Amino acid sequence: MIEVYEVSNRQQLEDAFRVRFDVFVEEQNVPEEEEIDEFEEEAVHFVVYDGEKAIGASRLRFEEDYAKAERVCIYSSFRGTGSGRLLMQAMEYKAMEMEKPVMKLNAQKYASGFYQSLGYEVTSGEFMDAGIPHVEMKKSISW
Repeated sequence: MIEVYEVSNRQQLEDAFRVRFDVFVEEQNVPEEEEIDEFEEEAVHFVVYDGEKAIGASRLRFEEDYAKAERVCIYSSFRGTGSGRLLMQAMEYKAMEMEKPVMKLNAQKYASGFYQSLGYEVTSGEFMDAGIPHVEMKKSISW
């Protein structure tokens, strides 16, 4: 059974970082020094498990009037299973708890259709981040 957790202990955080490393550094060739950054301490982290196995991760940061979803990733063998949708729902719920009416993210361009299916709209032209084409997206959220 696939479940999403807001990280609450060291093991969950290590699992989240391992998934992020595997997906971004190993699979997508993002430079390792760009994967972990100065925002890790201020972010709320999430990890997705299929039973005991960590299969996805993300982090959420809060700005003045919006929440920003970052480092959203699912192992390739689990994409299309609904786990990414559950992960995004968990982050949106947390953003609403924190009274942030807007979610933003910088989506890899190839994944923008996934986010559009969740109600996100493209709000920028294409730009490069870590050598990968991205677009900014946002969604108004409320209870």
